[in-house]
Amino acid sequence: MDPQNNNVKSKEYNASKIQVLEGLEGVRKRPSMYIGSTSIRGLHHLVFEIVDNSVDEALAGYCKNITVTIHKDNSVTVKDDGRGIPVDIIPKYNKSALEIVMTKLHAGGKFGKGAYKVSSGLHGVGVSVVNALSKRTTVTVRKNGKVYYQEYEFGKPKTELKIIGNSNETGTEITFLPDDSIFETTNFNFEFLAERMRELAFLNPGLKITLTDERLGKSKTFYFDGGISSFIEEVNANKKPFHPVIHFSGEKDDVGVDFAFQYTSGFTTSIFSFVNTVRTDEGGTHLTGFKMGLSKAINSYLKDSKTRLKDLKLTSDDVMEGITAVISVKVQEPQFEGQTKAKLGNSEVKRIVDSFVFEKVETYLNEHPDIAKLIIDKVTNAAKAREAAQRAKQMARRKTAFDSASLPGKLTDCSETNPEQTELFLVEGDSAGGSAKQARNRNFQAILPLRGKILNVEKARPHKVINNQEIASIITALGTNIGDKFDITKLRYGKIIIMTDADVDGAHIRTLLLTFFFRYMKPLIEEGHVYIAQPPLYKVVFGKTRIYAYDDSDLAEIVKEHPKADVQRFKGLGEMNPQQLWETTMNPETRRMVKVTIEDAIVADETFSLLMGQDVQPRKKFIEEHALEANIDI
Repeated sequence: MDPQNNNVKSKEYNASKIQVLEGLEGVRKRPSMYIGSTSIRGLHHLVFEIVDNSVDEALAGYCKNITVTIHKDNSVTVKDDGRGIPVDIIPKYNKSALEIVMTKLHAGGKFGKGAYKVSSGLHGVGVSVVNALSKRTTVTVRKNGKVYYQEYEFGKPKTELKIIGNSNETGTEITFLPDDSIFETTNFNFEFLAERMRELAFLNPGLKITLTDERLGKSKTFYFDGGISSFIEEVNANKKPFHPVIHFSGEKDDVGVDFAFQYTSGFTTSIFSFVNTVRTDEGGTHLTGFKMGLSKAINSYLKDSKTRLKDLKLTSDDVMEGITAVISVKVQEPQFEGQTKAKLGNSEVKRIVDSFVFEKVETYLNEHPDIAKLIIDKVTNAAKAREAAQRAKQMARRKTAFDSASLPGKLTDCSETNPEQTELFLVEGDSAGGSAKQARNRNFQAILPLRGKILNVEKARPHKVINNQEIASIITALGTNIGDKFDITKLRYGKIIIMTDADVDGAHIRTLLLTFFFRYMKPLIEEGHVYIAQPPLYKVVFGKTRIYAYDDSDLAEIVKEHPKADVQRFKGLGEMNPQQLWETTMNPETRRMVKVTIEDAIVADETFSLLMGQDVQPRKKFIEEHALEANIDI
């Protein structure tokens, strides 16, 4: 939907549009209530809050350019060419609207319906919270032919609002330096910010966003005329699509609906949902409406067809298999769960999106029978596979593949039953599994040896995944089930630790396991339950002293200090005796582990498709480009 069609250009944006609900008290004491956490994710949320305000100006049709600059001191500047924050006086407070917006919680132009038709900065707390959590903040506003400027420290005005020059331009420029006494780190990640800027450019055709990092000396500009169609084409670059992207945009009952989808030869579902350009990682009513509308349209077309499958009833899972889709809605008064806006709650949006998607897709299928046939073949094959999967699951249960009394991998459980205290090691091979069983602390550490490489789930249908013995062992051991039936409250272990050899085969097994978790048990990664053990590569002995080197740089440092030391390289976990394995890799006091995180679901989706998918050429190119890197962090 074109932001130019929002019909608000005649509306004046001034102090009368600013409403104040409450002050800033408590933000510095409880920052996680407003930005989710004080970790690196919360740090980046500060940038997103400011950028969202600029995007709101783009949604309203006033902003065409946004620049984001990371400075060498880790301060960030966000500049736009929108209308500029109002600077006139609010009589009730005898202060400028700018100062009120910067220092009062729930103050902004987002609460009434005059300044913005739709807004991503729903709560109006964004800029004031960023100000409160920053050591210093400066604001420059170009408006009314003047340049206005004000400085703040820890959320409080350091200077009065003053005019520092003249300008024919309009817009807002905010620079802030995060408070390092609040955040765990103040080191911004360029690539993480770049993915969000790219995302925003996809969702706002015609908006140019430039991200510059002065620390790294690099810059990226994002601009896409194709909108979410370009988005899907990029996500599917390493997949095999069946047809061109199907894309519709419009408005129904005051809700803007923009959706696009494309079926691929794969079996995994990749759907990205947005409300007022904010990604809703947990979906919500708009996502539910999209799935319902698409399912009804395809079922309706199938029922009207003259094929022998017209009586087949497709489920939502059948329709979603192998699809890449984006659903983006623009809602005047969205109701989110929390300030971080992870899930949309407006009940009326489900009905609106359902109806809009049904009408558009049903018409499209009737007008494009060739493409309709490809889609019908895809979803009906999925339905047949689902039925086969149900039969396979029943057979698997009868054969006790899901019976913990006779797990194929012979799970060695721990005595502790509180998941917060327990760990499950997924160990490569029986030899390492035997050492791990002897090395472990049987009170809280469980061992599940895996025989060989598990199934590549990126290339397999769900019923084959369920039938794979090693995967069945993992599912049973964890207790959560998978896919739509996944229930994290039933998780039996707080930490799932992948422990493989430090060689090519070990890396492949690790990637296969991560692919399985990402596609079928994604909340395990999202909530920080998956870890990768870091066994040492070398044992170094000099005199009666024994130390371990975890990589080549570690070894170089040790050998530099002890040039006559005896160096032994471990070819695999099985070469370590139980005591060595405990000391180096399993003891919580001395081990090294890496927590697996998903900083950006879209990049992760593309990476797993590239590394584990059916198309060989992109994977070959990736390996050629990264072959010399010691570690590839996915």
